[in-house]
Amino acid sequence: MKIEVLNMSENKVIDKQFKLDAVQYRKDHPELTFQQVADNLGVSNSSIHRWCKQFDEAKIKNEDSNLFRGSGNFSSDEAKELARLKKENRDLKDAVEILKKAMSIISSQ
Repeated sequence: MKIEVLNMSENKVIDKQFKLDAVQYRKDHPELTFQQVADNLGVSNSSIHRWCKQFDEAKIKNEDSNLFRGSGNFSSDEAKELARLKKENRDLKDAVEILKKAMSIISSQ
């Protein structure tokens, strides 16, 4: 199996297939430490640990479809809408706080 090394300084997005290949590479080379695997693949040690853990947990729960789901990928339209509304709510609360501070500054002058 050939794994292409990425230069992480370029801030490339690592896709699901790369993560699956990285986990498989780790399993195929038990003689290597996590750090050696990470160095060989050009990713962080913590990433390799996290991906292996997520892979093992997904296998136990038989949840392959949700494996390595990115933060922008939602399981349903309802989940996506809920995330959008929560963000909108946070933004509106921030705006209200800014307006309150502005009003207090104006009224104290």
